[in-house]
Amino acid sequence: MDKGFEVLENLINATTVRQKVIASNIANADTPGYSAKDVNFDSFFSNEKLGLTATDKMHFREGSGTGTSGVVVDENTLYWGDKNNVELDMEVAKMNENSLLNQASTTLISIKFKQYKKAFGGT
Repeated sequence: MDKGFEVLENLINATTVRQKVIASNIANADTPGYSAKDVNFDSFFSNEKLGLTATDKMHFREGSGTGTSGVVVDENTLYWGDKNNVELDMEVAKMNENSLLNQASTTLISIKFKQYKKAFGGT
């Protein structure tokens, strides 16, 4: 079909993985020594699909690879006294944001299917 389906599929897969990671963070909010994790969405998309290049030294550059899962340790938050850095409010906010992104992706893929169906003479 087109690359739009592939990009949307990757986005849905990434939000699914992120949902599981966030749920794990929430489940381990009281576990001493637990480090919160998040998902690096870049690992779900290749540069060829996006076709972006950095043309200026101020542009963002690609980071190091995180493997196929895209799960990384969140090092942007402070650790509490028990060496745990899960902030429940932040995790709930991430979960809400992730849910909206997943819903938008599934809506867009549904619209694309309807467009193809209509183009091929379906109702």
